[in-house]
Amino acid sequence: KDLLLFHSSTEKKMATLSEYVSRMKLDQKYIYYATGESVEKIDKLPQTELLKDKGFEILYMTDDIDEFAIRILDEFDGKKFKSVSGDDLGFEKDEKDDDAAKKEAEDHKELFDFMKETLAGKVSEVRLSQRLKSHPVCLASGGGISIEMEKILNAMPTDDKITAEKVLEINASHPVLGALKTAFAADREKAKKYTELLYNQALLIEGLSIEDPVAFSNAICDLIAEK
Repeated sequence: KDLLLFHSSTEKKMATLSEYVSRMKLDQKYIYYATGESVEKIDKLPQTELLKDKGFEILYMTDDIDEFAIRILDEFDGKKFKSVSGDDLGFEKDEKDDDAAKKEAEDHKELFDFMKETLAGKVSEVRLSQRLKSHPVCLASGGGISIEMEKILNAMPTDDKITAEKVLEINASHPVLGALKTAFAADREKAKKYTELLYNQALLIEGLSIEDPVAFSNAICDLIAEK
């Protein structure tokens, strides 16, 4: 484990786990990592926004075996590893902020239940994101198998396909949420179309195939043509 090297988001070069730990902030509890096909693609992931904003270093893992190895390693120097796309980034929440977040989530419960039903089992949950800053939408991994692990395992020559538990996260401060709420109140078919578009966008961000590219393209053209 002392010989492992990963690209550092802040140093812009390869770094050891010891070097990462030596640079951790005083209030930082975890070693954060992100996975993907290349450093360039990982660096653009919406899931990295909040951590970058807080000045936290992220290790970029581009080899297929990386995340599997990290899961086995579990921790380094007493610090647990945590994926930027995981269910929880591990930040302690202020009680007032937590109460406000719960109230906001409750305010959107009917809309998010509708979106989950629209996606018919493709996601386990739709919720407000605690990690997005400027991007409208992203997918988080809700279970033990990450989205990147799903891609790698399903690329193997086997008939058994693995499906990661996906959570669709919506940015509460992005105008897209307002458009969803307006459509949900006035036109459920439009709200359904918006939901499917956002889900497909989130899949593309993750490098996953969308089920019907033609329908996706037509839906975008319909939106462009709207008056």
